[in-house]
Amino acid sequence: MLRRGIIRRCALCGGKGAWYTGWYQKQDRCKTCGFKWERNQVGNSLGAMTMSVIITFLLILLTIAIGSILTYPEIAVVPVILVSIGIVAIVPGGLYPVFYTFWFGVDLAMNPPSDAELADAAAHKSGNA
Repeated sequence: MLRRGIIRRCALCGGKGAWYTGWYQKQDRCKTCGFKWERNQVGNSLGAMTMSVIITFLLILLTIAIGSILTYPEIAVVPVILVSIGIVAIVPGGLYPVFYTFWFGVDLAMNPPSDAELADAAAHKSGNA
């Protein structure tokens, strides 16, 4: 499930594009299996946002560490800051759909879909919803 999420596929069925019709445009259900991305759980989107923040901070920390090690003893502060600013500008917004589908895989691993959710998805897919 996590591997599927990293490549922006539905963590449940592996359907291409999952809920996304564009990079940021999301529909209610997976295009392939009909599973709803909003599972009526508090903090559904918060996990993806938190993952985005954590990955961004880790990349900034890595940039500072590598930049400091490579340029020691005369640490090149300006290039390290510029690269960090680039990370902050690109990573959270640019990779949010990837973080979202990956987080959905984590959520499904922690809270497997109920029979009612699977039945709802099957009904929607067959057009009976």
